[in-house]
Amino acid sequence: MNPSTIELIATGLFALAILHTFSTKFFEHLAHARPAHAGLWHLLGEVEIVFGFWSLVLVAAMIALEGLHPAIEYVDTRNFVEPMFVFAIMVIAGTRPIFRTALGGVRAMSKLLPLPGSMGFYFAVLTLGPLLGSLFTEPAAMTLSALILSERVFARGVSERLKYATLGVLFVNVSIGGTLTPFAAPPVLMVAAKWHWDLAYMIVMIGWKAIVAVAVNAGLVTLLFFRELSTLPLGEDSRADQTVPLPLILVHIAFLLGIVAGAHHPPIFMALFLFFLGVANAYPQFQEERLILREGLLVAFFLAGLVVLGGMQEWWLRPLLLGMSPDSVFVGATLLTAITDNAALTYLGSLVEGLSDEFKYALVTGAVTGGGLTVIANAPNPAGFAILRGHFTDAAVNPLGLLVAALPPTLVAALAFKFL
Repeated sequence: MNPSTIELIATGLFALAILHTFSTKFFEHLAHARPAHAGLWHLLGEVEIVFGFWSLVLVAAMIALEGLHPAIEYVDTRNFVEPMFVFAIMVIAGTRPIFRTALGGVRAMSKLLPLPGSMGFYFAVLTLGPLLGSLFTEPAAMTLSALILSERVFARGVSERLKYATLGVLFVNVSIGGTLTPFAAPPVLMVAAKWHWDLAYMIVMIGWKAIVAVAVNAGLVTLLFFRELSTLPLGEDSRADQTVPLPLILVHIAFLLGIVAGAHHPPIFMALFLFFLGVANAYPQFQEERLILREGLLVAFFLAGLVVLGGMQEWWLRPLLLGMSPDSVFVGATLLTAITDNAALTYLGSLVEGLSDEFKYALVTGAVTGGGLTVIANAPNPAGFAILRGHFTDAAVNPLGLLVAALPPTLVAALAFKFL
């Protein structure tokens, strides 16, 4: 390893950004303690701002050390397709027609489960929702699952322990639930074409194990909070019960599928998204008071910052990862995923020729296994975080609390991928 000065600076800023994500409550405290600059402290207390903020510091450092044109050239070489796509899919998935359709599916599944209170509904959300990510992409699955949990569980006065446990299971299940197909989970998508992982391979080698882990995780957390969930009434919410014409539902689903199909072509999916905004504006009575544009933009900013900062970490990450054996790379990828996006790990692996099948399998399954440990571990996580964090104390999710809550479902996923 022979890193340049700017690479060392970028790694230092990356470490500061990770530390910042664990310190957002401190900035919220400063906002109350020092009201003269409360706006600034509130801004720095937003998790979605963290990586965007430190990426701006990196670009400023590049301009100071190397000049304006090298800095612009570096930013121009970054791939911002994923932040743009997540923004578009979040907004559409959060509309009433799509929400109502997904909620109907969860209700239908829960009726097949003879469980008291909200237990069957809760289990259905944490299984069906994440597994839908294999069809409609993980960001859409995360958005829909988080919205349903927000309105039907979190908003009903449940305990803080249940909220953290649910968030941990949701993040892990979405990360592994997109592995039934080769196009839905970003870590799989990065390698599927080059390694010739088709649909049959994904289902036989990885997908069915993911289904088992998703069901076990959902089942265990449901049993763990049996008393609380069994007494939680399965109430109705006004949003789901407001009638939406079937043609409008089909139009929304068509937009959703079109954006998923064009996920790798920004001019196509952004054009569809702009067209969708026109349709949504034409029928405001069948939407919410507002589309979740703010939440989507914040998540996109978070991911874009991760792209800029993460692009400078290859100098240490690649030799560390590829210096591992097939047996140790599974654990290594799981742990490294907690501090960097899991798709970045598999992308680095795809650049190396001659990897064994065992190494490839261990790298990808390890990357998706660790995708629920932190907010930055998996691209859809910031979407779920943005939707659900308002239900937590002080409207903030404690990163250590999330890490502890995600450890048991992460262990379940690890055991499934290693021993099934």
